[in-house]
Order: sequence, then C-alpha cells, then structure tokens
Amino acid sequence: MKKFPLILVASLFCHQQCPALPPSLQDSVEKSPLSSFVVRPTRIVWTTENGVENSENLLKPHSGQAVLIEPLPPLVLQPGGGLVIDFGVEIAGMVELFTTLTESKEMPTLRVRFGESVAETMSEIDERGSQNDHALRDMTVKIPWLGKTTLGPSGFRFVRIDNVDEKITAELSQVHAILTLRDVPYIGSFKCSDERLDKIWETGAYTVHLNMQEYLWDGIKRDRLVWLGDMHPEVSVINTVFGHNDVVPKSLDMIREVTPVTEWMNGISSYSMWWILIHEEWYQNHGNLEYLKEQQPYMTALLERLATFVDEDGKEKLDGMRFLDWPTFENKTAVHEGLQAMMALTMESGARMAVIFGDKATEKLCKDTSALLRKHVPEASGRKSPAALLSLAGLRDVDDVSENVLKKDGPKDLSTFYGFYVLNALAKSGDIDTGLDFISQYWGGMLDLGATTFWEDFDLAWTENAGRIDEPVAPGKKDLHGDFGAHCYVGFRHSFCHGWAGGPTAWLSKNVLGITPAAPGFTKVRIAPRLGRLKWAEGTYPTPKGVIHVRHDKQADGSIKSVIKLPDGVEQVD
Repeated sequence: MKKFPLILVASLFCHQQCPALPPSLQDSVEKSPLSSFVVRPTRIVWTTENGVENSENLLKPHSGQAVLIEPLPPLVLQPGGGLVIDFGVEIAGMVELFTTLTESKEMPTLRVRFGESVAETMSEIDERGSQNDHALRDMTVKIPWLGKTTLGPSGFRFVRIDNVDEKITAELSQVHAILTLRDVPYIGSFKCSDERLDKIWETGAYTVHLNMQEYLWDGIKRDRLVWLGDMHPEVSVINTVFGHNDVVPKSLDMIREVTPVTEWMNGISSYSMWWILIHEEWYQNHGNLEYLKEQQPYMTALLERLATFVDEDGKEKLDGMRFLDWPTFENKTAVHEGLQAMMALTMESGARMAVIFGDKATEKLCKDTSALLRKHVPEASGRKSPAALLSLAGLRDVDDVSENVLKKDGPKDLSTFYGFYVLNALAKSGDIDTGLDFISQYWGGMLDLGATTFWEDFDLAWTENAGRIDEPVAPGKKDLHGDFGAHCYVGFRHSFCHGWAGGPTAWLSKNVLGITPAAPGFTKVRIAPRLGRLKWAEGTYPTPKGVIHVRHDKQADGSIKSVIKLPDGVEQVD
C-alpha cells in the first residue's frame, strides 16, 4: 500500500485520535475527517527582472518555524518584486508565508495569487474568467513581523507572490503549502505493460482523492460542492482505490436531506437518477443492507415521481435542468437521448433494489415503466455521450453504436465526465483497444501539457499550438487555460481538478484487471481480464473481505494466464 503517489509529503498533523479537550469544548467540537501535510516548493518558475533576491533558498529544507537567526539568506522582495512558485503537483489546501527578524517592524503588503496553471497566477480578477468564486485565490494582505501567515484554502499548484507595497521590503524565510485531505491508504493499484496508462490510473485516483474533503466535492478550486451526477465516476474510483469511505454515504445522505423528493437533486433531473444508481453500485461493492434499507422510503417515492415523467408513448418528459454533460448541453436531441437512457437505467436499477426490499408494488412499477420507455426510439444526434448511455441501457445495438458513433473521429467529442460512459460502452462492445487508445490520447493529452490532475473539461483541439500549463505562455502560443472553456468554465474559471474526470481509473481496474462483484459485498467475485493490446497487467482491488491480488499475462497464443489471490470469504465465479 502507498499514499499520495504523485508527491512526497511530510506529515504535519493527523487526526488519528481526538485530543484531550477542556469540558467547555466537549459539546461543541467535532473531530475533523481531514489531515494536513507540508508540501515544499519544487521550482521557481518565474521572477520579475528586478527586486527579487535569494529565491532559490525557498527550495531548500526548512524547519517550519520562524526563528531569530535564519540559517539561509531569506527571499527578499523589493517593492514591485514578484515570483511564481511551483509546488510540483495540484493540491487542495493553503499556503504559509514565514517572515524574518528585521530591524524595522513595518508590515509590508503582499499580493498572493493561487493558480492551477502558471498563467492563472498572472491574471487579474475578471480577466478571461479569473475569479474568487467558492474560494479566494487572489488576495492582498499585510504580513506580520517575525511570524507566519496562512492563506487559503483553495485548489492550486502554483503561487505568485508580489510585493505591492510602495516603500517596505518584504523578507520571507520559508514558503510552503499545506495539503489537506483524508489520510487514507491507496489499497487498489494498477500496473501494466503501458506506463502511460499506469500514470493515468494514478492521476485519476489522486484527482478524486483531493476532492474527498469534508464531503465529496467535484472541484477543489471551483465547484467545492456535492454534485450527485458528478459523484458517480468519483464513487466508482473510490470503490476501486480506497474501498469503503464515509465521505460517500455522508454526501449521499446530505443531499437527500436537503432535497425534498418533490424536487430534483442539485436542480437537475438526471442527478436524482444518479443518486439511485450510485446506491446500487455502493451496495454491490460493500454489501451494507442496513444502509441500503435506510434509503427505501425516499428511493421509493423518487421512483414513483420519476415514473410520472413518461408519456403514453414511452417518451421521457423530465422537467428542471435537462443536463448530461457540458459539450451536449445545448443539443436538445442529444439531451433527450441521454435522459431516455438514464430513465431506463434507473428504472431497471430500481426494480432490482425493490426485489431486495421485498417491495413488489415498486418492482412492478419500475418494470412496467422500463418496458414503456423501450417503446420510444429517440432521434439520433450522433453525439458520443448519449449514444453511450443508450448502448449501456440496451436501447441501441451496442456494436452499431460502437462502430458508427463512438469510434468515429477517434477521441473527438469526448468529455472528461461522460467519457467514462463512452469507455464503458466500448467495453460492453468488447472493444478494449479503442478504450485504451481513447484513455491514452484524451486523458494522456492533459498530462502531456503539464497536468497532475484531470480537468473539468478538455478538447484535444485546444492543444494545437498551445503552451504547457506549468510554464509562462510563450509569445505566439495559445493559453490552454485562459483561452478556452465554455458555459460555466470559461477561461481561468475552468477547474483543473474535477473529480468527475477520474473515470479511467475505475475503468482500467474493472475491465483490464477484470474485477467486478458478483454478489453484494464481494462475497462472490467475477474476474474476467481483457488485456487488448497490453502484454500484461497486475493490480489490487479493495473489498470488505480484504484485498484481491491479480496478475494477468498474455501468452503466445493470445490466451491469458492469471494468478489470482483472493481473501478469505470471497468466492470466484464464472
């Protein structure tokens, strides 16, 4: 097992046990699920031409404590001086500035800008989408004499610090970041004969991990909220990498409690359906029947409400915000295709859970509604996202969809969210190689431009003549962050760490390693590896019974030789 695979961090403090507290606090203090880690700078990306001295000393080890006598000359920022610091990887957290002992106790004024790209640290508020929504990322502060200032939290990799004081010089002995997230081990793992895919698996896992905050967020800079649809790929990744984690039921329950069944979760009809689908997947992976039964009253009422949004011809008529993913948002034909498929998937899931509840009336309602939905064949938009859902729901021929829609033009028309379902539909058709190629080209395309987490959205066309996100944008190059994006994520408002983008991690473990539960809680497991073009693959998968270990090697005749180690209490079935 290993932790935080993209960075080396030093533990600052961990909430392993509640500390002793005075009686006056016993009733008002709650143990935090989060832990914090110190992350040191790895690189000075840029400085102003003048007014900056000793910047490289920030990269050397420090004590994490302001001292009277500094062992190294501090960073000196004259008025007008500034620099950009790289922490090496996207983090959720804060930055800490340490000031030195100086003859004057005057407090200089600094401007500090967080950025998920170098270009974002160079931007002004309202310039190409640059903003302080959800978390402050651009602030002007006075710093104390001989002390420590903590700024944030936000989501960032880069920090720009400018001395905007007209008269006072600033001296900083140390600058480090505080990474804040759940201190949980990476139990699941994946390695194969293609190292690029290994890196993508790891990056997807880390992207979701960063969003496992007090609740399961979708973004650590913007969208620090619980979005039910966005949660589905995230929960699939959590099942694959971390196993059971309280952040999932806590988030599912919170949204249920704040959403009357007469309304849609997050105001989006499909998101209420994702709530049902997530619960079935969570139950299959963890087998907690008691928790599933707690959902029965709300789930039954929600299924009854959903059934009223199907007309006599079997066509869905959902109201509220009609949404799949952003690239298809303005295409009404595509959205209808996807919602028709979502309704069918949800009704079939509801029927299966009604059987578990012993609720024959709801089982019949769901089966009848599913049959009615199958009478309506939506007009084809030709878009990948809804076609994938229709294929997964069995409303369109899986091979036809794969060949004539999903594979057309390669990874064009993917989104980082619904790309997961495109991959799932390709796997359903048996086309593992195209899935591997899409992952390598599309998600790998972000890594090629400097990403360390996956983004809210991405289009390979953006990369043409674009600069890397970890360098200042060179003259004549496109700014991959500031020049692109749409809808709610224009320019620098675009989130470069979005949990819904982690789907390939779950897909690789499920389809290449071939590990899926065959009974709730993994009392039975099905292991059906599909290597495609890969020569070998190995990995682990967390279950309530323990860790599954597999190794698959392709033989000369194309067959696969597998070595499988199952924990006690897990039975392998065909």
